[in-house]
Amino acid sequence: MRPSFFKHFALAGIIAIVAMSCQKSADNATTTTSSATLPDVFKKFNTTVTISVEGNYVVLKSNAVPDHKSPYFATTDSRYEAYNGSNAAYAKNPNSIITQNLTFKIPLNPASAATKQATALGPIGISLNGVPFYNQYAGPNQPLTNEINSFDQYNGHPQQSGQYHYHVEPLFLTSAKGRGALLGFLLDGYPVYGPLENGTLVLNSSLDAYHGHTHVTTEYPNGIYHYHITADAPYINGNGYYGTPGTVTQ
Repeated sequence: MRPSFFKHFALAGIIAIVAMSCQKSADNATTTTSSATLPDVFKKFNTTVTISVEGNYVVLKSNAVPDHKSPYFATTDSRYEAYNGSNAAYAKNPNSIITQNLTFKIPLNPASAATKQATALGPIGISLNGVPFYNQYAGPNQPLTNEINSFDQYNGHPQQSGQYHYHVEPLFLTSAKGRGALLGFLLDGYPVYGPLENGTLVLNSSLDAYHGHTHVTTEYPNGIYHYHITADAPYINGNGYYGTPGTVTQ
């Protein structure tokens, strides 16, 4: 009886150890890539943007609240600042900035898409301060002709749900970082730069149909496709994403 008891006890112990080992392996297999593998370029984002890596995607979470003043904050808010820009036709829209809960999931290693996709209305990318980029339309195929007059002194404004965003050059960022600096990323994972390149103003005529081109940049010394914000429409993006877009949830 006693030898049999110890034999069964030892066998049970071995089974338990194997089971624990299998469980540990399974747990490791489902663990997402840690933030330690995050490319340095993403460390340029404001600390208000939470960033992690999940498999082949970079996940960025933002409240979409700008890190600068605006007439779209409540007048009782310390971040309120009356319009003091240069647009004599400025007319504040009826919306106010409201904290959002946005999650952008963009490719870690972007690649040119065989079939290009058009950008939708709403967020098409994220700037370094967590504010979304929008495309060149105020509505379905509606140019920004009138809406542009509601942009505040930093070229942003909120839509009906209070989501603040940029359709054009984010003046606070280009003032702080330089007009040739990295300003953010579109949903396809490709970077967005300001209107200068090597000290020269970038014109629409020097960009492709998607509003970008491939060159060496400070952050990408081996070269990368990238978008440029320009003074004229389509401003940030042209006929759609150059790469395959990730997702944005809100």
